Amino acid sequence: MYLLTGAVLSKEIIVDQNGEIATLTSAIAMAENGDRILIKPGIYREGEIIIDKSVTIAGEDFPVFDGEDKYQVLRITADHVTIRGLDVRNCGVSFIDDNAGINVAEADSCIIEGNRLNKNFFGIYLAKSSGTRVINNQIASNATAEASSGNGIHLWYCKGIVVEDNTISGHRDGIYFEFVQDGIIQRNTSFSNLRYGLHFMFSDRCQYRENIIRDNGAGVAVMYTKNVVMEKNQFLNNWGSASYGLLLKDITDSKITNNRFLNNSIAIFAENSNRIIVENNDFMENGWAVKIMANCLDNEFTGNNFIGNTFDVATNSRNNFSRFASNYWSGYRGYDLDRDGFGDVPFRPVRLFSLIVEQHSPALILQRSLFIDLLDMAENIFPVLTPETLVDEKPLLKERHRLICL
Repeated sequence: MYLLTGAVLSKEIIVDQNGEIATLTSAIAMAENGDRILIKPGIYREGEIIIDKSVTIAGEDFPVFDGEDKYQVLRITADHVTIRGLDVRNCGVSFIDDNAGINVAEADSCIIEGNRLNKNFFGIYLAKSSGTRVINNQIASNATAEASSGNGIHLWYCKGIVVEDNTISGHRDGIYFEFVQDGIIQRNTSFSNLRYGLHFMFSDRCQYRENIIRDNGAGVAVMYTKNVVMEKNQFLNNWGSASYGLLLKDITDSKITNNRFLNNSIAIFAENSNRIIVENNDFMENGWAVKIMANCLDNEFTGNNFIGNTFDVATNSRNNFSRFASNYWSGYRGYDLDRDGFGDVPFRPVRLFSLIVEQHSPALILQRSLFIDLLDMAENIFPVLTPETLVDEKPLLKERHRLICL
């Protein structure tokens, strides 16, 4: 069958286990750039399949491509390849090669859309690719140990990649970026992964919007990166002894706005991170809402809701080089005589008890004791040990509208 695509006449090749062309490998061998390959339902076991022509491969009712726990399944080496509607599973584990269900190797402008990837070492792996789109894929595995598992969506040395509307679970990291520029991650759900729901390093000018990161070993780690925008994401139930909603390490000139942090051990942990705007976020029912180390400079926390956290802010020094202004604090007990919507008495969000816990973590068992209540009361009246400069001079009297629906 021939198709007219623009001004180019291309053909459609049908792969059917009971037909004349029984394998995808055979179809690729006879295809030309621009052709469409339609895969009929069935289970295809062909080892590693190399896609070295600019073709569209579409599945009918999700035909299965099985790596038999030995092989990488699909390897794309040509530009402008589209993979749509396949069930790719059982890619073999390798401690030498980064085997993946779908591997895009130095190929540009590809589309990986609407596929199911199950029980693969790496789900989708992109290396030295630009302009590729990874959209609306269901990616699941059953990893039990970090050393023997790969990432759901893995990008290395890429540029201008769009990752959107995917669901990822059961991998080491749900989504992993390393040396990526100008990437967009939006509307993905990453949950029940062993380590991070989203992990990126050395990846500048990326945008992360409207993602749901929940129930992972830890939430999101951002490291050695600048000019990042994180907006309208939800960080939920990332709970454990070393778990964060969002870990910031060596991050500069970035924005964290309109996000929801709910029920995380530590909502935001920041170390050596500078000039970050943290604005209009909800911090609710976390262990620590913000842990910000003294080596963080010129960060701005404004217009945030701090509601029902065990500790709103903690730090490791009496010195503070970041600014908190016009936030709502559910623990504030001040007043507003001039009725301008701001408290007339400044609020000190760092509790003395949080400093004690920072130095002696077993002291956390005393959290609900009368002694700690008296200690906090005394410190509020006569602050001695908490940071003198870490204070919200104009706390909001009413909480800003919560970000329940993002």
